[in-house]
Amino acid sequence: MMKGYVQVYTGNGKGKTTAALGLAVRALGNGFSVYIGQFMKGQEYHELKTFEKLDNIDVEMYGTDTCLISREHVQQCDIDHAKAGVKRVKEIFKSKKYQIVILDEICVANFFGLVSEEEILDLMENKPEDVELVLTGRYAPQSVIDRADLVTEMKEIKHYYSKGVMSRDGIER
Repeated sequence: MMKGYVQVYTGNGKGKTTAALGLAVRALGNGFSVYIGQFMKGQEYHELKTFEKLDNIDVEMYGTDTCLISREHVQQCDIDHAKAGVKRVKEIFKSKKYQIVILDEICVANFFGLVSEEEILDLMENKPEDVELVLTGRYAPQSVIDRADLVTEMKEIKHYYSKGVMSRDGIER
């Protein structure tokens, strides 16, 4: 890859992580190495089972095994996991091993106060020139949107959650 850009997938609609994972699959098919850092996630997600079977992709989680549902429930361990994730991403950049780096839910981690806007901007600014950086999550800060090269907003029009349908294996997780 000659030049990498910064992509942001944000908004209240479904599909941000799905889009990023689709990009990862496409990149793998083109012989790229992919790193996915999942912020705020520590539970088992079924896409991880698929990625375990593939070469040239590494996934690390920077969350606890509980699911944060509000900013009021943030604990120090949540902040510590996210800060470790930011530190790890800097190491990943220095390794020069990956052409695609996906930071899943990092925008939500910012909204929850786990990582600062400045930390995200620093990662954007200091990514290697030949690395494509993908940031996902609701609530992308305006400064991140302004500095990104590509921004896609997923807009919810209708969702079956409103009818009581919970996340389903193979579809949402």
